[in-house]
Amino acid sequence: MARPIKKGLEYFPFDVGFFSDKKIKILKSRYGADGIVIYQYLLCEIYKENGYYLIVDDDYEYIISDDLNMEINKVKQVINFLLERSLFNYKLFQSDKVLTSTGIQKRYQEAVKTKASKKAITIEKYWLLNEEETATYIKVTLFKSNSEINSNKSEINSSLSEEKCHKEKKSKLKESKEKDIAYFSNAELNDAFIQFLNMRQEAGKQLNGYQIQILTEKLERVADTDEDRISAVKNAIAGGWSNFYPPKKQQQQKKSFNDQRTYDYQNLEKKLLENRDKRRSKDEKI
Repeated sequence: MARPIKKGLEYFPFDVGFFSDKKIKILKSRYGADGIVIYQYLLCEIYKENGYYLIVDDDYEYIISDDLNMEINKVKQVINFLLERSLFNYKLFQSDKVLTSTGIQKRYQEAVKTKASKKAITIEKYWLLNEEETATYIKVTLFKSNSEINSNKSEINSSLSEEKCHKEKKSKLKESKEKDIAYFSNAELNDAFIQFLNMRQEAGKQLNGYQIQILTEKLERVADTDEDRISAVKNAIAGGWSNFYPPKKQQQQKKSFNDQRTYDYQNLEKKLLENRDKRRSKDEKI
């Protein structure tokens, strides 16, 4: 019986400038060493399983959590960060739960160069590189299909119709999967934050990954508890604001503290004046 052909790689090249990359520095600053470990774990799984991509559904995220002994929410947050910073292709993950990137695929085709010299490698799906970037020993069936479509106008029209339906399905799938994105571990806070992002998008002010990161950090600063953060988000939605502000309850607590401090100071000054008058009265008697 013929031995099955191994799809993945035995090893992959690791860039010595890995930790000099700005995106990696931000990853480490936000999630510490755990963020680096999760990213490297995913790279190993990608190159080991299929060579250039990995399918990551909800069950697989729990496997990662168990293998690395990390909280599932942290795993989800790191994956979201990697997608937002284009370390993995965001659109392909939203449509098919696939993790890959052009950089991963370039390293893959370089790694299989020797093996492919004996027999060309056929790629059927999830390929991001265009024909110019793809090596001659990588045979992508998608390119062939495009060539056949271009030779027949009727097939082009049919393909465009199918593509339109496919895009509509992707759009609906993207909307449903956006609900699974975990910006915060608190489910109610996370849902409220997603509603805020939807409100901004409907107003024609869609945010990119870096802007969303700044907003999550701002929200953590303006309130001390998740309950207050939820109030801050809901206030922003109700007012159509583009930013978050401390809830009135927190502002009133701060005001009460300042009022008490002013009252104590005035009371102290009153006592000092009384003591001064007593000393003067005593000196006059003498």
